[in-house]
Amino acid sequence: MSSVIVTVLLWAAALSSGIMAGVYFAFSGFIMQAFNKLSASQAVAVMNVINVTIVRSVFMLLFFGSTIVSLILMIVAIFYWSETGSGIMMVAGAVYFIGMFICTAIFNVPLNNRLASLDPDNENVHEIWSHYFRTWTNWNHLRAVSSLVTCALCIGILSAH
Repeated sequence: MSSVIVTVLLWAAALSSGIMAGVYFAFSGFIMQAFNKLSASQAVAVMNVINVTIVRSVFMLLFFGSTIVSLILMIVAIFYWSETGSGIMMVAGAVYFIGMFICTAIFNVPLNNRLASLDPDNENVHEIWSHYFRTWTNWNHLRAVSSLVTCALCIGILSAH
């Protein structure tokens, strides 16, 4: 797999998944922890502002771009299947696509949507926030790890060239 296109693709995957791992790590490591120190109403309000802001930011270009790169990784791996590193490239793409994109679509986004519809003055806001915080953060851990694993696998393939 010495093609320039494959090398560029692997670098794109390594860099984009590495950046995404950093974003998700920040949320799991300290952002969500800081929100959880606020009152539940404040935490809900701030998270809702972030969720509105993020979908209108350059983050979305990175989010969808890195997802497309992961799909292309898997397709290219099929075409180079008989060559060294193609299996690892397939795993890198699949781990990212499933662990980052599918996880986000199935778990984190629906949780965000439910939080967006919540009245911060709801009498159960504390219980709702507690559930959101635990569940969203646990799924976010998976996104961080999946992104980091993809980054490491791509760097491993590149270093073997």
